[in-house]
Order: sequence, then C-alpha cells, then structure tokens
Amino acid sequence: MHSTSSKRTRILAFSTALLSMAIQPSIAAEKAVLQAGTQPLFEIHGSNTIGAELAPALVKSYLQDQGGETPDIESTTVENERFVVALAGDGKARIKVAAHGSSTGFKALEADQADVWASSRPAKDKEVSKFAARADLTSMVAEHVIAIDGLAIIVHPNNPLKQLTKQQLNGIFSGEIADWKDVGGRSGPIHLYARDNNSGTFDTFNSLVLGKKKLRGDAKRYESNAELSSDVYQDKQGIGFTGYAFVGSNKALAIADGDSPAILPTRLSIATEDYPLSRRLFFYTPGKSANDWVNQFIEFSLSQSGQKIVGDIGFVEQNIIAVEAELDNTVPQSFKRLTKNYRRLSVNFRFAEGRTRLDNKALRDIQRVMQYLEQQQLEPRHLLLIGFADQQSNEFRAQQISELRAHSVHRAFRDKGIEVKAYTGYGQYMPVAQAGGKSGASRNGRVEVWIRKTEQNLAMISQ
Repeated sequence: MHSTSSKRTRILAFSTALLSMAIQPSIAAEKAVLQAGTQPLFEIHGSNTIGAELAPALVKSYLQDQGGETPDIESTTVENERFVVALAGDGKARIKVAAHGSSTGFKALEADQADVWASSRPAKDKEVSKFAARADLTSMVAEHVIAIDGLAIIVHPNNPLKQLTKQQLNGIFSGEIADWKDVGGRSGPIHLYARDNNSGTFDTFNSLVLGKKKLRGDAKRYESNAELSSDVYQDKQGIGFTGYAFVGSNKALAIADGDSPAILPTRLSIATEDYPLSRRLFFYTPGKSANDWVNQFIEFSLSQSGQKIVGDIGFVEQNIIAVEAELDNTVPQSFKRLTKNYRRLSVNFRFAEGRTRLDNKALRDIQRVMQYLEQQQLEPRHLLLIGFADQQSNEFRAQQISELRAHSVHRAFRDKGIEVKAYTGYGQYMPVAQAGGKSGASRNGRVEVWIRKTEQNLAMISQ
C-alpha cells in the first residue's frame, strides 16, 4: 500500500501534467487553457477485443496506482469510445480508449492520433514497412504482448457437438458445409456469426481458419464480441468465433489442427499457446515514447499487477503458475516417465525466426520464470526444459533441432545468471499443430517448461 506522502507525490505529478497540458504552446493556445484538465494524458486506439473491457480496466488501475482517485468511465457521443478519468488534485486525469478494430488503431498511430495501438493480431508486414522510418514495430521496445487470448468457437449449449477440426471450420465458415449433419450434428442449417472486417479477431480467424477462402456472404457481422456471443446464445443453429473472455453461457468446442489431438480452450492450453486458435493481444508504441505516461502504462500492463487484471477480466494472464498436466493416452509412455516428478509451468518459449532467436514474449517470459522461482523460493535446478520440433525429413534431424531449441532457452537463462541443468529435446513427437509451413514451424517448434515437485510448489498449487 502506498504511503500518504507517496500518494501526495503522485497526485502532484498528475496536477503538474495537467497544468503542462494547459500551457503547452499551440495554435489554439487560448482554447487549450480553457480546456485545462480535459485533454487526455494519452490515447489508445484499436481492437474492440482489448478496448471493450481490458484496456479500460488496465487504465483505471494504472491511474489509481499513480495516485489518481476514484477512477471511472466517461462515455462519449461516439459508440465504442470512452474516457477513463481519475481525480488528481483540482483536475482530472483522462486517458482515451477508442475501440473500433485493430486496423483502425494502426491508422491512428500512423496519423499521430494515438499513442498506443491496441491490436488483437501481430502487426502486418505492410504495416511494419509503412512505419519503418519511425520505429521497428517488431522490436521489443515497440511490440508488447499484454495478454494471451483463445479465439473460441462457440455454439448454443444444447448443440451436441464437442469438437471440430480446423478443416471443418474452414468448410463451415466458407459455406462449403451448410448443414450440421455434415459434421456430426443434428440435421439443420448452420447460421454463421462473425466479427467485422475492422476486427483483429476476424483477421486472426481469416489467417488461422479461412486462409484463401472467403467468409460466407450471409454471415452476421459484429463490431462487438459481447453482442456476437449473446446472439449465438439465442440461436440453436448458430456458430460463431469470439475471444475466450466472451464465451459467456455458450459452449466452446475443442479444436483439432491436422492430426494433432483436439484441444479445448483452457487457461493452460491458451497460456502455453498449444490451443490451435490461441493468439496474442498487443499494445504497439512507436518505440519508447516521449510521453512518459505511455511508457509507465506499458510497464504497468506487463507487470504482475497488470497481468492480474488481465486474468480478472477473463483473458489469460502471463503470470507464471504450475499445474498438474493431464496426459492422456495419446502421450507416449517415455514422455510420462520423463515428466513423472514434474508439474508444468504455464508458459512455452517460442522463436522469432530460425531455430534459436527467442521472440519478444519469450524474452519477457525469461524474466517471469526467474521471478516465479524467486517468489516460490525455488532453485534453477528444479526446472526442466523440453524442446520440440516440427516434423522433419528424419527423426534424427528433428531430435537435433529440438535439442537446439532447448539449449537456446538454457543459454538465455544463463545470460541472466541462471544455470538450468536439466534440458533435453523430444524431437517431432507430440505436435500441437498440423506439420509444415510457417504455422507448423512456429507452433510445434517450442520449448516447454516443467518444475520439479517439491514441498514448496505443492503447497503453492494446493492453495
């Protein structure tokens, strides 16, 4: 809890920021003075998935952490736009959140109308190129993974189906499959519910499921996840896709990618990104911002406190936990023996390119695992790193690649002064995605993290 003096310091900082906004030179200086205390500290534009609840919740907690009092939401005359406000001295600190879709966020950032771009998909190559003169959107100082989400496939709770393959989803949403009986359900027409074209959720679905095919023309389209979910619940013939946090009272289906087992969207399967339709949610900034309020907000969002809010809202936080892995009959006995005395941590390490360079999330996850060990009073010797590879021309090559991946994570820990003794490769076995291509390489090519069972972590898990 903050002391009274530190709270006064934060309130003073807010008041100073508000005053500086009022006296900044501008073409309409008089107007700026008249609006002192009403200009936002910064603006977040983009994804409805993020902007509907997650971004406002993070902003409210951030303002409170900085000394703002009674943070609240102020509506505007524009749908899906609002201000998060907090009392600060004699004025109000305001941060604007506009949630019209991921693509709109990039356009606002490019036009200097936003300080933070909220996106439910990675920046596209063409966006990275357009922004390259100002900042590298793929760099760690510009790309910030704030949460993991599962793109849930939802149906009415009375629908008898339990799972679908990505190939079946492709057929359903492209219109090639129009009757539920063709995928094992009750006979009847399939009604489609989908996000709109501005949505990063739709971009993700388009990339992961539809590919080169087009969405069926009569699909109902939505700017809001919540509205889509509510309408599916009213339609026994309906099927839609939405963020994991918006499943509501609907049934979420398990999804299989290729020959890999069907996986339900759960806290663990999404956190580790094993679930075939898992995705990352991002904040993008033009590198380190000249506006320090932005830098502080990003760091708060990535902190343990910020990530706890991510979990409270219904997304999957990146704070590390240990869980008892459920290994079914598809898991080889050799792997069960290898992990018999271990629990799995809720993180997978993945790679930016090739087989050795960790991506931006993985680099932050190194710090998160170190923090987990310190807080749980565990030693690096309790860790086990297991590398995996996508399918290769022969088993020996796959084994080499999987060991190389595990060694890369081991080296990343060592560079931070942490010596992990136990690391190995498990070749091309236990895939979580269809083999081949960019998706197979990135999703199957991973490093799992396991923690040896001790009295300490057993006590932590039982709480």
